[in-house]
Amino acid sequence: QVQLVESGGGSAQAGGSLRLSCAASGYRYNGYCMAWFRQVPGKEREGVAWIDYDSSTSYERSVKDRFTISRDNAKSMLFLHMTILKPEDTAMYYCAAAPPGRYCHQTTHYGFDYWGKGTLVTISS
Repeated sequence: QVQLVESGGGSAQAGGSLRLSCAASGYRYNGYCMAWFRQVPGKEREGVAWIDYDSSTSYERSVKDRFTISRDNAKSMLFLHMTILKPEDTAMYYCAAAPPGRYCHQTTHYGFDYWGKGTLVTISS
């Protein structure tokens, strides 16, 4: 079974930083496309950052140059380093995975098979 578990969420002030982590287990992690999504109540889940098997990355334009996605394949870990945080970054953040062979970058939530339960990020002004 595939399991993704996020951690690192919490409260921060605008301008601050947080680092989210996602621990993956139960599958061959190395070849998977991984991504971070976020969602607020009543809104559609949106992609934040993507990283493919070759470590190529892409970002939602609103977080580009502020967030950095990375992966450690040896440890089956995914990270999202978030800086210069803004109140509009407040959301539930989800780790997601898609198997090899699929297009990775900028893919919506429909393209991802596996999800964590989320970690809440709250940014105050």
